[in-house]
Amino acid sequence: MEYDERSQLLKSSYTEFLDRDYGQGSYVQKINRLADNKEGRLMVDLNELRTFKPDLANGLLETPATHLPPFEMALEEQLRNQRPKYLQEGQEVHLGFNGSFGFHRVSPRELLSSLLSKMVCLEGIVTKCSLVRPKVVKSVHYCPTTDEFMSRQYRDVTSHSGAPTATMYPTRDQDGNLLQTEYGLSIYKDHQTVTVQEMPENSPPGQLPCSVDLVLEDDLVDQCKPGDRVAVVGVYKAVPVSAKGTTSGTFRTLVVATNVRQLAKEVAQPSFSQEDMKNIRKLVKRKDLFEVVADSLAPSIFGHDQIKKALTLQLLGGHEKNLPNGTHLRGDVNVLMVGDPSVAKSQMIRAVMNVAPLAISTTGRGSSGVGLTAAVTQDKDSGERRLEAGAMVLADKGIVCIDEFDK
Repeated sequence: MEYDERSQLLKSSYTEFLDRDYGQGSYVQKINRLADNKEGRLMVDLNELRTFKPDLANGLLETPATHLPPFEMALEEQLRNQRPKYLQEGQEVHLGFNGSFGFHRVSPRELLSSLLSKMVCLEGIVTKCSLVRPKVVKSVHYCPTTDEFMSRQYRDVTSHSGAPTATMYPTRDQDGNLLQTEYGLSIYKDHQTVTVQEMPENSPPGQLPCSVDLVLEDDLVDQCKPGDRVAVVGVYKAVPVSAKGTTSGTFRTLVVATNVRQLAKEVAQPSFSQEDMKNIRKLVKRKDLFEVVADSLAPSIFGHDQIKKALTLQLLGGHEKNLPNGTHLRGDVNVLMVGDPSVAKSQMIRAVMNVAPLAISTTGRGSSGVGLTAAVTQDKDSGERRLEAGAMVLADKGIVCIDEFDK
């Protein structure tokens, strides 16, 4: 009973937020625009919600399971008041969030147990995408004996409203009569699983990059592809792993997304202090600038001046050209190092990786020609095929270092 009262109080607060200024607020116009464009998701700015009532914004971040269902109910009621004919029976509207997330803005490596069941803003690069599959939300069954229809709702662990339901599909009614499933009357929604890995430039050297699974549903499916840099807002959840019908003590974690935003491809530029800028301006005036910069690459290795100059030019990049006849000339510089064993080829590659803002390392022994770009792998849990990005896709706008290329 207390939960129902609390839910009603939250719903009235969110209704007040959506219907501010006596029907002339910004969210009234956003809801009208949502109905005009036939969309199913309203974007809410957390900063505006924090200005209206700080408790609501903090509640959404800390306990989204309590706050999201009343907020969605308030949005649905407001939409029915403004546009009575927009929502069909069984149609849902969803919420997406943007704005300032504070400590809840994390990378996959920082997703720890303290953030479980809380809303997070996750930044990373997409490495795997599963196929888009339909998931049943409501099944309708017809009984020829009694000439009656019955329906059943389904919820899984990714649902924000209520506990998960049983996965048993009804084949008989209470009296034991056979049921026929009416597939045309049943309701489904799109479902996709995506794996997001931490940015290569942010992962600590010498450690494997961390990754986390995302669950995308409804209008969020096919919003990203392998190699895209994304910022995902969602609820971080723990899912029990069932083995032979029993639940073990280990849990699999995933993020149930509420919105996905594409990030720019460009890597963040390094920040320079005033002292750095003075030294750079002083260095520019030197006649032997190119030699000094080349010698600074892998200074522990003696000689190899021409190779160091070539790698320096590769790090600086060439000039991209678009000719008047439409021909596109790439500005990328490719370097192939061939030499005897133990002449510091791998050390040169390691020096380039330490200098470049975005560098991906791989070996010719560990990846085939197809594996460098993309590969189709099979998921262990579901058994379905998914597309996985290779080193060339992950290092877009950066440098790929391939050791043992002849293997």
